[in-house]
Amino acid sequence: MIVFSFLSSLSKSFMMALSNSSGSLLHPSFFLNGIPGLEDSQHWIALPLCALYFFALVGNVTILFIIWTDPSLHKPMYIFLAMLSGIDLILASSTAPKALAVLLVDAHEIGYVVCLIQMFFIHAFSSMESGVLVAMALDRYVAICHPLHHSTILHPGIIGHIGMAVLLRGLVLLLPFPVLLGRLIFCHTTVIGHVYCEHMAIVKLACSETTVNQTYGLVVALLVVGLDVLSIGISYALILQAVMKVPRVEARLKAFSTCGSHICVILVFYVPGMFSFLTYRLGHHVPHHVHVLLATLYLLLPPAFNPIVYGVKTEQIRQRVLRVFNRKG
Repeated sequence: MIVFSFLSSLSKSFMMALSNSSGSLLHPSFFLNGIPGLEDSQHWIALPLCALYFFALVGNVTILFIIWTDPSLHKPMYIFLAMLSGIDLILASSTAPKALAVLLVDAHEIGYVVCLIQMFFIHAFSSMESGVLVAMALDRYVAICHPLHHSTILHPGIIGHIGMAVLLRGLVLLLPFPVLLGRLIFCHTTVIGHVYCEHMAIVKLACSETTVNQTYGLVVALLVVGLDVLSIGISYALILQAVMKVPRVEARLKAFSTCGSHICVILVFYVPGMFSFLTYRLGHHVPHHVHVLLATLYLLLPPAFNPIVYGVKTEQIRQRVLRVFNRKG
């Protein structure tokens, strides 16, 4: 009840901020320009993005269904994977439908409030995904370095607290984004050179002072990405230290194998995200269409890629999927 009332009040304040801010905009909506410089070929670019969204939907729904229906998978590793799949579904669905509409049917217009809601969902759930990746690194550390105490350290109560902390961090840290944007004045142009509403892309359209917005965005990025990458790095440094002490080569390879899929997911999530973040602030010579394409892949590639990685690398999930297809055959 406490969590529900908190989320309810958070939702009300969010909507009040949006409604109060709508009067500061001289234009009733934003115009998503798509991929500047590639207008003639963006219909073809939409096809692989559509395929990624399809794989994201099918893959993550499959992962959630398998974990939900198989009691033997109700363990920390798979519970965190289910959290990741749920977040990926929301993240991809917050981005892909409008992006595909812009690229395929030239539906460029997006309402002001809808734009801010999309921006909030994208950044909030990206923060949550980063938090879940930290939790999965913690699970790998406990499983490898303290295997005998794994079930007592990561018991259901702790997992629930971790999930709630990840959720609340994403909501609380990112709620000021639309609130601060609502204080800006957009008096010259409302054309966003992107396929979705991104925080810095909106900030750059304002003709009023944006120092607070840019500073808060930088602080959030350092708090979320900086601390999360540091935590993951420390976890894997301790894992590497523990694995190198194992005398048997087979045992070392098995330990590294259990971390391989998670490392792949980490790289796919953080590398394009860091590129997009740095390009907005430092990469003035990066072609804009390259930035837009990579920023879009940053939100669609991990949700499509994660189920494939875990489906191939995780024996229990792979066997369950094969069992379903064999039964249908």
